[in-house]
Amino acid sequence: MIEVKRETKETQIAVKLNLYGTGLAKINTGVGFYDHMLEAFTKHAHIDLEVSCIGDTHIDDHHTVEDVAIVIGQALKKAIYPVKSIERFGNATVVMDEASITCDIDLSNRGFLVFELPIGGKVGNFDVELVEEFFKALAFNLPFTLHLIYNRGKNKHHIIEGAFKALAVALRRAVSVNENAGIPSTKGVL
Repeated sequence: MIEVKRETKETQIAVKLNLYGTGLAKINTGVGFYDHMLEAFTKHAHIDLEVSCIGDTHIDDHHTVEDVAIVIGQALKKAIYPVKSIERFGNATVVMDEASITCDIDLSNRGFLVFELPIGGKVGNFDVELVEEFFKALAFNLPFTLHLIYNRGKNKHHIIEGAFKALAVALRRAVSVNENAGIPSTKGVL
């Protein structure tokens, strides 16, 4: 079990993560929709994840969303790198009713984000612009290359949840153990 903590003037966060778990989630960020997305991610990545966050949500949810993503990224970094005997690349297309989202990842140890989800406004009280902030903080703190591409859909909740689930499945595939892979890079290191 990997444990990472982070304390700032804006947030106090504790994360526990088991990369090869069973999808158990214990999430409490103080932001309901975000908790729901992290629970979906945990379930479909087959990781065990505990997140506790006390954040300055009386201002807004930005610091909580971004800082939790930073800490999850740091925990995943400890669990994944140095890359050895795993697939490295993963992709998935997930549908949620009318919505379809594709995610492609490379556990490259290089942070990069392509974010092509045409969303704006709010889902309930949640500012949808924070979705990109989550994925950006995760991509650059893990670090890894992450492409999220919108195929179709109208319902913002479905599009966002589809993105979290697509990342989960892509990650699960990328960290699949393959003893024949050795260090899966022509450079010999990642």
